[in-house]
Amino acid sequence: MNNTSIHIVDWIIILATFILTIGVGLFFSKRQKDTGNYFKAGGKIPSWAIGMSILATLISSVTFLAYPGEGYSSNWIRLVQGLMVPLVLVFIVGIIVPLFRKVIRLSAYEYFERRFGFLARLYASLGFVLNHFAKMGTVFYLIALALNGMTGISTVYIILIIGVIVVIITMIGGIEAVIWLDVIQGFLLIAGGLISLGILLFSVDGGPSAIWNVAMENGRIGFGPFDFEFVRLTFWVMALNGIFYAIQKYGTDQTIIQRYLTAKTDKEAVKASLIGVLLSVPVWALFMFIGTALFSYYKIMGGLPSDVLADQVFPHFIMTKLPVGVVGLILSALIAAAFSSLDSDLNCLSAICLEDYYLRWKPNTPEEKQMVLSRVFTMLAGIGAIGVALFYVAAGGEGVLGIIFTLYAIFSGGIAGMFLLGIFSKRAGKKGVYAGIVASVLFTLYALLSSTPIGIGDNKVLLLDLGSLNFTQHKYMIGVYSHLVLIVVGLLASALLKDKPADESLTYYGWLKLKRQNK
Repeated sequence: MNNTSIHIVDWIIILATFILTIGVGLFFSKRQKDTGNYFKAGGKIPSWAIGMSILATLISSVTFLAYPGEGYSSNWIRLVQGLMVPLVLVFIVGIIVPLFRKVIRLSAYEYFERRFGFLARLYASLGFVLNHFAKMGTVFYLIALALNGMTGISTVYIILIIGVIVVIITMIGGIEAVIWLDVIQGFLLIAGGLISLGILLFSVDGGPSAIWNVAMENGRIGFGPFDFEFVRLTFWVMALNGIFYAIQKYGTDQTIIQRYLTAKTDKEAVKASLIGVLLSVPVWALFMFIGTALFSYYKIMGGLPSDVLADQVFPHFIMTKLPVGVVGLILSALIAAAFSSLDSDLNCLSAICLEDYYLRWKPNTPEEKQMVLSRVFTMLAGIGAIGVALFYVAAGGEGVLGIIFTLYAIFSGGIAGMFLLGIFSKRAGKKGVYAGIVASVLFTLYALLSSTPIGIGDNKVLLLDLGSLNFTQHKYMIGVYSHLVLIVVGLLASALLKDKPADESLTYYGWLKLKRQNK
């Protein structure tokens, strides 16, 4: 799908986006005097800006490309995960935000150490690191593939150019530059999506109603199947997955929790979290519906080459159907979506490297040296992510990221379960949770190895073939069960091993008592 005929006006718009991005980084670089500003912006960011930053962090170029592809080829079932997020957040955000702002200095995983000991912190922290290196590699790779198909520029050059710019602005500007860039990029992303959808809806005879009717007739609208089973992808599989996704993202993910710390007050932090998630769901829905509209558009109008895959339909539409200027805006929005995800990850990975690892062994490091190290860790994280993406290119989309995702799935399973035990169980203790972690890792290892064939072409085999005992349910259920295994084993082992009761101040019950006292 190569199309190199991008107009000079579009290139100017894209170049302006790069210049603006670098300019924001340079502007905020002057304020980065200590790690309190570098990682928490001195706790002075307004709630609406933090909310927009959360939106931009959650909405990466993966959303920009994968959601339209999914909407084109299927219905809206994968949107169910996102729909679960506000339902869960309403119940837990008022507890977790003030708790984290009270008990942690910077790292989200400090809570796990205070609640369950150092190994719990290490497990959760390493899970975050593995996950986000895999995620950043994926974002780099997907944006490079998309832009290569649309511009003809080498995927390697695209990865290097975007990578260098993201690393530089994050290194010099800190979390403050990240958040304000996210605000700009968030608005650009929403504008790009709305313009694309508007053009789609009014480019066919009959307008929006024709688009809707064709989608309905072809089963592209809806969240089913609703069968209560877990072997194939159903509404219930996505709903359960979404519940634990929301808990893990808002309760254990450094990229979100670090945002809580940038707010002025607990109330502002709660407000920011709600703004972020309540914006994210409509944007996820917007890009999913763009895919639905693309299906109807090409069903009515024809003209889609047979070699264009589902994930390539939106880029193909952009390059062949949108007018000059709008193409540049949409491509800028696509690049901005990558920036807004990558810069957050780099800053948070640097925070984890400094707080969870370096300062643990050298706690008396002077503030000036901590600032130097923070920038070094940001640079190293960026180099690592670029390296993962380049390996992925070399492997033709196979191999390295599959290994990384598998390692992440095995060694970070159950983190949401550990969080729920920490918050809601006074009886769960260190020894019980460690037993739960081991059980969760073993279960995830079993489920993946007995359900994922390894090899090339027709020569794929299971590394662990237990016959009728193989894991046969949908892959998304592995994550759900890993959390449940940790919860059940953690509670039982805590009782059998007679763990010490929790420090109540680190639980929901302590929060509730404090709330009653302050009335």
